[in-house]
Amino acid sequence: MMRHLGAALLVALLTLIVGMGCQSWDGHMALGRYSTRPIYDAGIRTVRVPVFKNKTQVFQGNSGIENELTTVVIRSIEGRTPYKVVPENQDADTELTGTIAAFSKGIVNRNQLNEVREAETYLTVDLVWKDLRTGEILSQPHRRELDTPTAAFNLPPIGPPVVTPVRITSTGSFIPELGQSITSARQVNFERIGQQVIQMMERPW
Repeated sequence: MMRHLGAALLVALLTLIVGMGCQSWDGHMALGRYSTRPIYDAGIRTVRVPVFKNKTQVFQGNSGIENELTTVVIRSIEGRTPYKVVPENQDADTELTGTIAAFSKGIVNRNQLNEVREAETYLTVDLVWKDLRTGEILSQPHRRELDTPTAAFNLPPIGPPVVTPVRITSTGSFIPELGQSITSARQVNFERIGQQVIQMMERPW
């Protein structure tokens, strides 16, 4: 009798856990009041995203990639965060600026005819996310141990704070034999950069 009662209690407990921890409509897991859903700053409503700068060699076919990348980043922000992207000539809570530092291609392997069989593309972008209301650099790691100087070497620097961009990279690949090209690989680069941008905008746990 006690064995059956214990088994029934175990089943009831497992049912309760499954009911509390389940997958939500957007694919994130939730257990009670805890969730894997990204957390964003509720005090931020809008972000301005000027066209990224391009420091790569445009004569190598990289002209215009800053426009494509900016479009993908804006689409990622609007589609996967609660923030609204506003035009450059409008006021905004924050501003995201980016610079394409490098874009290159590397050959992974060749076939017996010495033709490119597989190649990869590499994209490097520097980002700065700034709160336009306070001047705070949201993308810059905040070291609390330096807020209160306790020694001479911990004294804050004189003058305006140095803004250190966050550098993110992405890799794409393409196989010409399958009809793929550097254009399709570059699009993968853009999408992966967009994903990293929205991850950067999440509040730390």
